[in-house]
Amino acid sequence: MSIGHSASPEKKPVVRKAGRPLNAAKRAAIVNAAAHHFFHHGFAATAIEQVAADAGVSKVTIYNQFGDKRALFAAAVECECEKMRGHFSIEAMPQGTIAERLTAIGEAIFAFLSRPEMIRFERRIAAETEAEPALGLAFLQAGPWRMKEGFAAWLAHAAAEGELAIADPMLAAEQFVAMVKGMGDLERRFGAVPTPAERDGRIAGAVEVFLAAYGTAPDR
Repeated sequence: MSIGHSASPEKKPVVRKAGRPLNAAKRAAIVNAAAHHFFHHGFAATAIEQVAADAGVSKVTIYNQFGDKRALFAAAVECECEKMRGHFSIEAMPQGTIAERLTAIGEAIFAFLSRPEMIRFERRIAAETEAEPALGLAFLQAGPWRMKEGFAAWLAHAAAEGELAIADPMLAAEQFVAMVKGMGDLERRFGAVPTPAERDGRIAGAVEVFLAAYGTAPDR
């Protein structure tokens, strides 16, 4: 340093601030665009660039917010299944006997699983899981397993209210869904479509058997 000259102020390192979280509308646009592509074209055929273009954001924005394609996939699946889990909330459940409420849940499950885009999506994920098993696990964690947890929580609440007698809500949730679906997974895989009467009969039978095992209220 030369004598007679004041020392120049020491430069402080530049600290990059983390990107601000996306607002709800922008995040929803990304997830909805991703869900559309994943459900209609499958995981492997979905390009982040196309999702970004449809959502009106940059590819970098998506990677900054979600990390990678698999995390975006999980968010899209979770978003779709959240629509189904809404039927398991205490607030969303219509009034009525426990049988009527279980029937409403059974109808919602059947309708959700019978959507054409859901059927196509399940087929694609099953095929792609053969090459990438972690993809199937991500789907189960973001979708079916979380939905089962939500339904189990609803059943546990009904048991606490004295409407049901259930020691293992997770097992009971799985049993009810299995009865509502019946052979639905196999039928959908091979193109069979149940009639409304067959659907209603399957749901009514599931509710009847479920309450025979777990019901307590005389007005069920």
